[in-house]
Amino acid sequence: MKARRVRAALKGWGGVGAMAVVLALTAVFALVLPLTQSRGDGSTGIGGQGVASGTQTKAEECTDPQDQSLAPSGDENGETIQKIRDRGQLVVGVDQNSYRWGYRDPNSDLETSELEGFDIDLAHAIAGEILGDRSAIRFRAIPTNERIPAIEDGRVDMVVRTMTISCDRLKDVAFSSPYFETGQQVLAPKTSDIKGYDATLANKKICTAATSTAWETLVADKKSGKLVASADIRTTVPNQLDCLVRLQLGEVDAVVTDGALAASQAAQDPTVELKGEPFTTEYYGVAMNKDAEDLVRRVNQVLVDYRENGWQQSYDKWLKPTIKKPAGPPPVKYQ
Repeated sequence: MKARRVRAALKGWGGVGAMAVVLALTAVFALVLPLTQSRGDGSTGIGGQGVASGTQTKAEECTDPQDQSLAPSGDENGETIQKIRDRGQLVVGVDQNSYRWGYRDPNSDLETSELEGFDIDLAHAIAGEILGDRSAIRFRAIPTNERIPAIEDGRVDMVVRTMTISCDRLKDVAFSSPYFETGQQVLAPKTSDIKGYDATLANKKICTAATSTAWETLVADKKSGKLVASADIRTTVPNQLDCLVRLQLGEVDAVVTDGALAASQAAQDPTVELKGEPFTTEYYGVAMNKDAEDLVRRVNQVLVDYRENGWQQSYDKWLKPTIKKPAGPPPVKYQ
């Protein structure tokens, strides 16, 4: 593949053709990663994680999942953190095709381009605090439906990938305190008669990412009657960006996803727009192994500092141009 020829074809990020190429490149890069900003001995195994000591409140007792994380600590003597320090790098699961969150600029050299975006900035900040070097990091591109498995089987130390904190997910992984507030929203063509998450979705085909909170919400709302009965929610994809491609190809009528992601996708393609207001309130967190209590507490301490110095600068650079409304770090409580 000639990188410069592909780059020229992608310039602008608009239209079906460009997005289809991006989708193809996603598959290629998934085979290449781990790759960017890698250093150390190159080992792929992460190994066991920390101290097994009841990291978070049981999911069956869960309310307000964003408030269930552990109090922050600057202690770096825990088992999980020591393994990371011995390895010399932090292994982080990320997205590489979510515009302004975790992506590769298609107008740069695809052979040397680095990941960038709001989530990527946070991952670098965590590496900088734990290892004293923001570049001591290895990124692994993982699809939406592989975020939890990647943590459980030790492929990554953590996932920083627009991942909503939920009670169901707390059964499988631990989360940091929240670093971003968002909500589910409808994305559809500007010419569509869809008005939002309402009766205008009748007889419409809706796409969501498999295992996403958007999919879980649609299933629950279909059962409860909150979502119009004739809405077709059977289309699910491994990666959320795949829904945008299907929307552009006319295979679905709408996409339901986090409004923060949808706003960035609308910026990629001027033919689509957000419809209606957010119909849920959700919070992104850094996901980690349930047994890695020391790492959870240390990441929460990083977030304490990052909210004071780093969060707003990153938001202004990456998200303010697309979200277009005032924002700040969400309020934080600990269990």
